[in-house]
Amino acid sequence: MYNMEISDLFRISSNLAGSISLDKKRYLYDRISWTVPMLCVKGARGIGKTTMFLQRMHSAFKDEEALYVALDNIWFSEHRLIDLVDYHYNHGGTHLFADEVHRYPFQNWIQEMKNINDSYPGYHVAFTGSSLLKIDMSKADLSRRCIFYDMQGMSFREYLSFKGVADLPAYSLDDILHHPIEIAQEVLKQVRPLQYFGDYLKHGYYPFYDKYASTYAEALQQIINTIIENDIPTSLNIEKLTVNKFKRLLFIISKMVPFTPNISKLGTSLETNRIQTYNMLEVLSKAALINSLYSGKSNMQQLSKPEKIYLENTNFLHALSSDVEIGNARETFFANQLKQGHTITFSGQGDFLIDGQYTIEVGGKDKTFDQIKDLPNSFLAIDDAEYGHQNKIPLWLFGFLY
Repeated sequence: MYNMEISDLFRISSNLAGSISLDKKRYLYDRISWTVPMLCVKGARGIGKTTMFLQRMHSAFKDEEALYVALDNIWFSEHRLIDLVDYHYNHGGTHLFADEVHRYPFQNWIQEMKNINDSYPGYHVAFTGSSLLKIDMSKADLSRRCIFYDMQGMSFREYLSFKGVADLPAYSLDDILHHPIEIAQEVLKQVRPLQYFGDYLKHGYYPFYDKYASTYAEALQQIINTIIENDIPTSLNIEKLTVNKFKRLLFIISKMVPFTPNISKLGTSLETNRIQTYNMLEVLSKAALINSLYSGKSNMQQLSKPEKIYLENTNFLHALSSDVEIGNARETFFANQLKQGHTITFSGQGDFLIDGQYTIEVGGKDKTFDQIKDLPNSFLAIDDAEYGHQNKIPLWLFGFLY
């Protein structure tokens, strides 16, 4: 059996950082406070967390000041993270970039992070987790020591940049709602967005889209399977029977989205009770597989039951179905893009209520205000339109929020 030495970790780190491209960076890169002693980037698999860490190493450090390690590396089957930090620190190291903390084989990684923070002054640790679950549960324990960031897949704006079509700024929601014509004019100076919007909905959410031109759907299906079969069990210590129920639940959702769930019927289909069904829906949501929309009211029953459920992103829609309904894709896109930095809840009259303030109805370019005409701060997000007017906003423009 190959006996991996600590020097091998440094060699792997150097090779990875040295070969990474700095041409395109994800939106979160410039928002992170890289100088803090400890930070965590949470997010789904495949959205570019590892690449972002390697880009930071390549651009900000030299020699062995910084070290990248994947925490599922075989070296950690016999050694602890704090042992690596001790060696690195004593040899002049200052920064550790640790990937996939949920795959670390020892249970007390939280305590190790605390000990590293206490015992090695001036040393910096940044870590990621593809599963959102375990990190969420540990957040309270690390809240005084660690800054947490949530990372999402690519926006439509980022897709245009990564594709080499146009480099454009992000806009705030208020700017998009109140100055849509001016923003659209600036965008249209560089690109005709509708030319690329359909492609984005099918295969633009993950940065690796260009590497899997013919097998992109299969790659996404593998990500889904890995999350359900590996990340969720690792985080929750559940049995294989429950893993199969998660698969069945996601299959049911993928064939019906968007839909208002009947918890009793779902429970019967899964051969489980209502509480477990609620818990499973919450897990799928935190694992970035679905997007659950709640009423936002204070009643506890209303808070626990989703009013509507979508798949997390439109790429999942196309990967799991050969016949995607356009209205479903529109609402899924809108819900996905708005959840980055905003509170999105169910609206009884329109499709969505944003930050408890704006009511948004999503539809085609012939959509009317009839359903929301009496509501203040109400807007239409309309597809197949380059420009909006009055309170009609082009749907694609909501892809410029980050």
